[in-house]
This record gives sequence, structure tokens and C-alpha cells, in this order.
Amino acid sequence: MTRNTEQYIWNILFTLFFLLCLLFATLLVTTKHGAHSVFRLNLFEMFLIALASQRVIRLFVYDAVMKWFRELFYDTKELQSGEVELIKPERGPRRTIVDLLTCPWCFGLWATASVSFIYLMTPYAYYPILLLALSSVASTLQITINWIGHNAEAAKQRNAK
Repeated sequence: MTRNTEQYIWNILFTLFFLLCLLFATLLVTTKHGAHSVFRLNLFEMFLIALASQRVIRLFVYDAVMKWFRELFYDTKELQSGEVELIKPERGPRRTIVDLLTCPWCFGLWATASVSFIYLMTPYAYYPILLLALSSVASTLQITINWIGHNAEAAKQRNAK
């Protein structure tokens, strides 16, 4: 079996696990709230879930605060300088996890499914999800303001020449 074939098997197993979790979550939600509970979400709630999911994706895929978690799945190589280099595993389940944690679109499916499930299962989830959604908006505003400031500075420097 080639390395790619072995990795494809792990990817398929993780996909099947995701689909099984999704099926189980769907059964739990429909048992608790009825078959059409997802369709009862209003536009505001969908937007709230989307923003909270975006923040969870950003947290796990990019933010420094979760770097320790991402690094758990890497191989390490000690360099002559004494520093440690992180290396993506060549194959196996850790490779699939690293691939998930470095791809916002891949991890986005897991994050959005989790946030949606938690939101639909308990009313206590509203406040943490609201906090994540507001954090998403605040982060987006900060990035936008930084971008505008950067472009303004670049324009000043171009005009000064």
C-alpha cells in the first residue's frame, strides 16, 4: 500500500466518523425539538451561528492561543541550534488531523456542525455563542481598520515621492 493510499483510507475514516457524528447529532436534535427544528431557526440565529463558527475556526486554525493544541499532532525535529522544527506527519491519523487543523474550509465543517449542534441542544449555549459571534465581528472590524490604515499609509508614502 502506498503512502497516498494509506492516507486516503485515514481521510475516508475521518469523513465517515464526521458523517456518523452528524447523523447522531441530527437524531438527538430532532428527538429533542422535532423533525423541523433546524427550519425554525430565524435569520438572526443563523447569522449568529455563522459568526460564532467563524470565530471558532479562526481560534483553532490561526490563533496563537490554540497553537499548543495544533502542535500536539506534529512530529518534531531538533535542529543544531537547539530549536525544534515542527514537521507534518507523513501519514496516519495525525496527518489527517494536521490537515484538518491547517485548513479553514475543512475545519469549518466540523466547527459549524459543532456550534450548530450545541446551539440547538441547549438554551445555555446562547451566551457563549453570542460572545463568539461578537468577538468575530470585533475581530473583523479590527482587521478592516488595520487594512484601511495600512492602505492610507501606503498612499501617503506614494504621494510623498
